[in-house]
Amino acid sequence: MGREDGEDEAVVKARRSTSGLPRAEGEATPERRNPLGATTGRRPRVRTWPAAGSRTRTAAKDRAEREALQQGVRYRRIFVMLLSVIVVVSSVVVLLGTVGLFAETRSRPLTPSEQNQYKQEEIARRWQAWPATGVFPEEVKYLGLDRAQQYARRVGIAPETECGKGVDASVAGVLENHGCVTMLRATYVDQTASFVITVGVAVLKDEASRVSAGEELTQDDRVGVLPVAFPGTVTERFGPDQRQRTGWVGAGPYIVFSTAGYADGRTRAAIPPEEILHSELWPAAKSVGNQIAYFLADPPKVPPCTQGNVC
Repeated sequence: MGREDGEDEAVVKARRSTSGLPRAEGEATPERRNPLGATTGRRPRVRTWPAAGSRTRTAAKDRAEREALQQGVRYRRIFVMLLSVIVVVSSVVVLLGTVGLFAETRSRPLTPSEQNQYKQEEIARRWQAWPATGVFPEEVKYLGLDRAQQYARRVGIAPETECGKGVDASVAGVLENHGCVTMLRATYVDQTASFVITVGVAVLKDEASRVSAGEELTQDDRVGVLPVAFPGTVTERFGPDQRQRTGWVGAGPYIVFSTAGYADGRTRAAIPPEEILHSELWPAAKSVGNQIAYFLADPPKVPPCTQGNVC
């Protein structure tokens, strides 16, 4: 019995030593082998297989990435198309603008309407573009007795004034109502220095305004432009009472007034009516006024093309 008990205890100790319990110092653990010959103490070299759900998640992730990439490609194509359209439209606009600018600026023949506009604008700016001596020349031709050609000589040019201050009150209202811009005046004497003639140029906004004003002007030959006298000259006694007759003529945007009297200062009341009718005074004054109106409204030479004489 004692031997068997001893053998049993030895077997128990051997089992405990292989079960991972602590051993006494110096005691070695016997190496165990499995039936395939691999050491049981080492880690297995077989790869761990992924779980069943991980493959599905990977496929979904790949699919999402592909869809995002395809969507980005679509957006890029749309952007490129829009950019191309913008470039094409801009190019067409620039091309059309260039063609239009070339067509507009290239030299071409003037149309009848453009020719007429050119004439009107040229005539309308003459009172400013010309010097005072251009509006009122130093000498003006007129016809005397027996239709002899004579010359009236300019004595002086008055300062530019408001329309209402250069004419009688009844005439001033009409001019101002139709947009009169300014009044220019100068005084002449005939070739014999017997007659004094004041010419006044009323500048209207345009020809239409001048025509409307002319329809309202009175036919009374006692009112019109106020005389301008220059002290120390033969004209110094020429005033409103010395006016024998007055009149006017239209030319472009201008109304050209004229009035005349005797250089010796005789008043209208002092002259018998029949003498005025048969006197050379008024034909000379009317001729001088008409000549100045003709200078102002003489149609200019119109260039045949928009850029001069070459189309």
